[in-house]
Amino acid sequence: MAALLRVSGASKRFPGVQALDGVDLELRHGEVLALVGENGAGKSTLMKLLSGIDRPDEGEFFLDGSQYTPGNPRHAQELGISIIHQELNLMPDLTVAQNIFIGREPRVGGFVLSERALNRRTRELLARLGLPLEPTDLIGDLTVARQQMVEIAKALSFNARVLVMDEPTAALNETEVDTLFGLIRRFVTPATGVIYISHRMHELAQITDRITVLRDGRHVGTLDTATSTVPEVISLMVGRAITGEQRPRAAAATGDPVLSVRGLRTRALLRDVSFEVRRGEILGFAGLMGAGRTEVARAIVGADRKEGGTVAVHGREVAIAGPADAARAGIGYLSEDRKRYGVLLGRSVRDNVVLASMPRFTSPLGLVADRLIGRTATEYVDRLRIRTPSTGQLVQHLSGGNQQKTVVAKWLVRDCDVLIFDEPTRGIDVGAKDEIYALLDELAAAGKAIVMISSELPEVLRMSHRIAVMCQGRITAILDNTDATQENIMDYATRFNAEAAEGTVTT
Repeated sequence: MAALLRVSGASKRFPGVQALDGVDLELRHGEVLALVGENGAGKSTLMKLLSGIDRPDEGEFFLDGSQYTPGNPRHAQELGISIIHQELNLMPDLTVAQNIFIGREPRVGGFVLSERALNRRTRELLARLGLPLEPTDLIGDLTVARQQMVEIAKALSFNARVLVMDEPTAALNETEVDTLFGLIRRFVTPATGVIYISHRMHELAQITDRITVLRDGRHVGTLDTATSTVPEVISLMVGRAITGEQRPRAAAATGDPVLSVRGLRTRALLRDVSFEVRRGEILGFAGLMGAGRTEVARAIVGADRKEGGTVAVHGREVAIAGPADAARAGIGYLSEDRKRYGVLLGRSVRDNVVLASMPRFTSPLGLVADRLIGRTATEYVDRLRIRTPSTGQLVQHLSGGNQQKTVVAKWLVRDCDVLIFDEPTRGIDVGAKDEIYALLDELAAAGKAIVMISSELPEVLRMSHRIAVMCQGRITAILDNTDATQENIMDYATRFNAEAAEGTVTT
């Protein structure tokens, strides 16, 4: 029997980059096929070719043995190929039904939209998929997990036979991931298949049948999930061994606190949040989604208004009304959404590296020191091993890991003593993660005080000297890493009881 989907010899070149080089891929009927690789390995480019966003320079595509060439994404959907991108493409002010069938709404007499027919068709689709949604729910009122369900329903409304999912669990908790996996299993039949792109290696054994690995735009192997190991997959991805799950050495933290937060509170969530970070220390923040971890960071740097509490740097209380004040006080914030708040995607690496420090490179007459900017950008590109053809490359053309390094470079040029990393490895591959981990260790060793917020408990345990656990806007425990386990972190992260309400903290 012919494969459900087959790619043969796909190649694609962009200016200065060979994105794909003779890639082969086969998706069988009734299969969930993982597609993995470092950022820049060619996964996204291959998906764009499959969906008709880009055209291949070379190669052929076959659906059930018949050659096809989609002219655009709508054509691909009509052929039965639907892609759910990592960044959801929904309109928050429209309903579930309006989002699913936009451009295909049932009309009376071909002119007047029939809301009744639209909602009935949507309700039938949601019931068939077993999704706990109503056609009239506003997208903006839904959680990220439920918005993901709407994207899946939208894709399947085209009677998809091949469903491509790009990092579908990046913003989901464990319960929501289980729901998503149940939905995938219901979708897969002898006539359908799923290509599942993920950097979360532990998920592959739960949901996939085989694993196809890309590296540097080439297909380097396909493994049966049941007989492969995570180190084996990672070795194919990065071409080298990854250091593993070691805990950090004892903190070299010395002296008085660099950052002290006391009684921080906001109107919406935070209640009496207090902690401190010393020179050379990484303080990890753990907790469930909505616990308040990101809100702490945003309140410290003035991105969100605080109702009370103090922030001190080197023992001196600082007044922070916005991120610019935080930067002047020596606090750099690396947002979890680097593309919106961390970098200017349409500007060069060179421009982004000096973005937070322009007064240093500008004379009192407003003249810009271009040569100094160029030397500084080159220095930090080399120091952080940012993979880019030149400092003039647009940041939007870099991989996720190298975009993250560019944000780090921006704050190192600013010479901040406190660095707050919010989800520093979200959306980047295992090889780039290892480099970010090494960079965090180097920064701590150089004396920076680091706050690291992460949804991945193994990451928190691997990197943090101490761990602050949050629940319902409060810190419920601050644990030394030598005593911390995933079990006791989750215990403190789920204390939705009187202890949390009273703000009791275990240290």
